[in-house]
Amino acid sequence: MTEYANDVLVSADWVGEHLDEFRSDDPAHRLVEVDVDTEAYAEAHAPGAIGFNWETDLQDQTMRDILTKSDFEDLLGAHGISEDSTVVLYGDNSNWFAAYTYWQFKYYGHDDVRLLDGGREYWVENGYETTDELPDFPAVDYEASGPRESIRAYREDVENAIERELPLVDVRSPEEYSGEILAPPGLQETAQRGGHIPGAENISWAAVTNDDGTFKSYDELQELYAEYNIDGDSTTVAYCRIGERSSVAWFALHELLGYDDTINYDGSWTEWGNLVGAPIEKGN
Repeated sequence: MTEYANDVLVSADWVGEHLDEFRSDDPAHRLVEVDVDTEAYAEAHAPGAIGFNWETDLQDQTMRDILTKSDFEDLLGAHGISEDSTVVLYGDNSNWFAAYTYWQFKYYGHDDVRLLDGGREYWVENGYETTDELPDFPAVDYEASGPRESIRAYREDVENAIERELPLVDVRSPEEYSGEILAPPGLQETAQRGGHIPGAENISWAAVTNDDGTFKSYDELQELYAEYNIDGDSTTVAYCRIGERSSVAWFALHELLGYDDTINYDGSWTEWGNLVGAPIEKGN
């Protein structure tokens, strides 16, 4: 199997072997669990892991947007993360929100950030060490070098993709894609209209992972996207409902396959499905 384009995944074994570094006050290594429901983190997490709530810690609380640069710097510095830290992120749902946070780290220019392959479920279900002890690291200064707009899509980028017939990857369920439902069962509906962006292919976020939540091999990922004529030769836009599931696809395309001209539309269907006059398609 071909190696991934970038060395951005670490195994549970690797994290287990470096727990002493993650527990240390030295900011050289930091481990971060990112979820929306942080009750599970409070009950059990990897030793030394900082807990971030994606909704309250990593989102601007007055605008539907990621943190500002200064707020991002304040958050990381307050938890003992420096711009030189090797940061390993993991979370539930096969790293939905951890992948989003990875993308946000890259957006603000943090070079050495990785994902724990398989996420929280893999760590817990395979019997790796857990604790309910909350780490308390000394605060440090953090200075972001971003933003790096080359990995982020905005409304005008989506409009350009439609006009130029560039690849659009809708990673939601077939029912969301068709317009039958507006959100996964049990989650809040966030759009006025259902359907998908014209020309988008429905390639589920789950198609890039194995049953245990780990990512598929380079060759498997390449073959998956090649079936839809996505080979990295043109700009590819990934989207979902709020930008977290599409971050998993962005990670697979941009980081693992090395398709550098892949961008994540974090506005996703919550923005597009509420826009006046924006074109949509329904059905499969």
